[in-house]
Amino acid sequence: MTTVKYEVVQHDGGWAYKVGDVLSETFRTHTAAHEAAEAAARRQRVAGATDGIEYEDARGVWHQEIAEGTDRPDTEVKDD
Repeated sequence: MTTVKYEVVQHDGGWAYKVGDVLSETFRTHTAAHEAAEAAARRQRVAGATDGIEYEDARGVWHQEIAEGTDRPDTEVKDD
């Protein structure tokens, strides 16, 4: 199973969380950024509806798949 990691970091004069190279908005306090990361991680684990998806890959080829709403990743918050 995939694990999505949320990391709390200093950013733009405040604090943010990031997943990979993507940063959240900036929060004034470390606590606020940590709480936002925890909330985002909880939402990521919530099951949704099974539904069809359609996407284009890097070669320009379109794909159609069924995305199972119960196929959710594990999450963790890293905060040193």
